[in-house]
Amino acid sequence: MRIRGAVLEEIGRERPFAQSRPISISELELDGPGPGELLVRIEAAGLCHSDLSVVDGNRVRPVPMLLGHEAAGRVERVGDGVTDVRVGERVVMTFLPRCGECAGCATDGRMPCSAGGAANNAGTLLGGGERLHRDGEPVHHHLGVSGFATHAVVDRRSVVPVGDDVPPAVAAVLGCAVLTGGGAVLNAARTAPGDSIMVVGLGGVGMAAILTAVSLGLGEVIGVDAMPEKLSVATELGATQVYTPDQLAERGVRASLVVEAAGNARAFEAAVAATAPGGTTVTVGLPSPEARSAISPLLLVAEARTIVGSYLGSAVPSRDIPRYAQMWREGRLPVERLISSEIALEDINRGMDELAEGRAIRQVIAFE
Repeated sequence: MRIRGAVLEEIGRERPFAQSRPISISELELDGPGPGELLVRIEAAGLCHSDLSVVDGNRVRPVPMLLGHEAAGRVERVGDGVTDVRVGERVVMTFLPRCGECAGCATDGRMPCSAGGAANNAGTLLGGGERLHRDGEPVHHHLGVSGFATHAVVDRRSVVPVGDDVPPAVAAVLGCAVLTGGGAVLNAARTAPGDSIMVVGLGGVGMAAILTAVSLGLGEVIGVDAMPEKLSVATELGATQVYTPDQLAERGVRASLVVEAAGNARAFEAAVAATAPGGTTVTVGLPSPEARSAISPLLLVAEARTIVGSYLGSAVPSRDIPRYAQMWREGRLPVERLISSEIALEDINRGMDELAEGRAIRQVIAFE
């Protein structure tokens, strides 16, 4: 079938992307779903730093590639062997499918799936190969989803069904921002009553961590970001204290749990420095592969500190997405407040500029 989608043509073009236009809106051919796969009509898709990191070259992927990994839509067809998802059902995309057989899948979310990671690096679906073509040439998939398009064919293990009551934009944001930020608090940190929680970096993932921390009703919830506008939003979402990085250092504020969600070396160092003795630093940001940080090993020993790396919030999507959806239904996790704007597919290059400048929390492409 013919579809329209946002294809990354070249990695590393100069900003502003609205002028260099690394992403084109293209007509493509999409193969039908094979065994164990689904055809999904995309309803909404969020712009995330994991998309930006491919555009700016921090994460090298094969091109041309149809971008987008945080998305939700309706199932239109199912391939052979798919019996547990019905046509017409709303599904949330997840960018790290789990094969259920490898050593990573046996860690309850602590380690990513090795087969899923290999497929993502190659730009294929979990079952192998591409289903996208343009002018007879293959187009690679982004993280097994390629959600910046009118339709997508995905592996069954790349989706989680949710109820019709969950709006498309909310469902999309559950698939990455909430899985990652919420999981940093619920899965990786393993909070306890009275814990104070600090989040460094208040993009979509960081704000999702703030929302989740507030929903738990523990101790102080502290937001840290260089942009005053984001500090105001964090306060509106329930943060009890907010600081710029300079204010944080000047006042010596610390927390028992600190989540680093900015994805750069300075933010990681600030998060470690702000972790109280006996506390835990959880890092979910994705910096450049060349980034390096300096920390004191003696500090870790003398203060009994822990540093935890958490990919996708140490999530098991089939377990965690329904949990977050239920928290949303109960009014404890107002995910819609993370959405800073809705944009058209044609505005995606400008949207990447907004993301790179740190002005957006979560921009969502609304296809309907």
